Amino acid sequence: MFTETEGGRSLTYAQALYEGVSQEMDADDSVFVCGLGVDDPIGIYGTTLDLHKKFGSDRSFDTPLAEDCITGMITGAAMAGMRPIHVHQRMDFLLLCMNQLINMSAKTSYITSGAASVPLVVRSVIGRSWGQGAQHSQALHSFFMHVPGLKVVAPTTPHDAKGCLIAAIRDNNPVIFVEHRMLYKNQGIVPEASYEVPFGKARILKKGKDITIVAISHMVVESLRAAHLLEEVGISAEVIDPISLSPLDIDTIAGSAGETTRLLVVDNGWLSCGASAEIITQIIERPEGNRLTAVKRSGFLQTPCPTTRVLENIFYPDSKSIALDAYRLVKGDTAEDWVPVIDQAPEISEFKGPF
Repeated sequence: MFTETEGGRSLTYAQALYEGVSQEMDADDSVFVCGLGVDDPIGIYGTTLDLHKKFGSDRSFDTPLAEDCITGMITGAAMAGMRPIHVHQRMDFLLLCMNQLINMSAKTSYITSGAASVPLVVRSVIGRSWGQGAQHSQALHSFFMHVPGLKVVAPTTPHDAKGCLIAAIRDNNPVIFVEHRMLYKNQGIVPEASYEVPFGKARILKKGKDITIVAISHMVVESLRAAHLLEEVGISAEVIDPISLSPLDIDTIAGSAGETTRLLVVDNGWLSCGASAEIITQIIERPEGNRLTAVKRSGFLQTPCPTTRVLENIFYPDSKSIALDAYRLVKGDTAEDWVPVIDQAPEISEFKGPF
């Protein structure tokens, strides 16, 4: 299940999620997992593989295509003392759960003055990968950032994936847990012991002095690649992973942007009313915003997600487009032309299709 490295034990993102939920199910009988395909031979990219065999079919079970009904059922289960984890193979279909999530789960604690709570984790998969098309590849995290009472996390590394999932399971509030399908095979150092990654704390993954790049989910991976490309032209980029989108650690981001004076926010979503706009607005409203000399956001064009690999490569930001945006922010309009040379990311080029 894992490999040993000099730095410690290495797991994939999927293995880290599996270990986190398995440990919590071992420790707490009130934790259960449900969702379409959680007990199939693939087990949601391996993240729920054979949990029904280990813990029984009453604690890990398949559900029908009735998202609204199932969400209402597990919201009630959470209010009654259980800790459900509802797994959605695609975030798009959370739209069918919106009344239960927004009007019930998110508001229960408020309208009962804390007498009732909904400790519910909603795992949802987002992201590119040709063949998913306009209705199966959307990233709707900004919808849920808008709603008080919901926490929203989008961890990028295997370490943070396990720690965030454990923190989400233990939290007494509903948590929208966002997973990008291009992250599942990524490797990273993950402690075997149970641990939590706290909400509302960003992580600086690479230090830099010329520009701050804030990236969400898989865009963190592409931004780190872009930062290495920028080193070829003498630009030092600081890369920040917010991890938690609501609550948002704006202090860490503002501190970095105030030092570099340039800010690029790269999202896995549309720009209009999106997470990138929220981050930039909160920075500009603070004293550090007065020191900014250049600001830009990068994300989806205002069109539905395309289906083919060729169009996907145009639609989604990648290390090349991120590096070019950062280069122009640092060098200005008079910058010499620079075209970074890249190979397509292996997790993208190796993807064979949705089925």
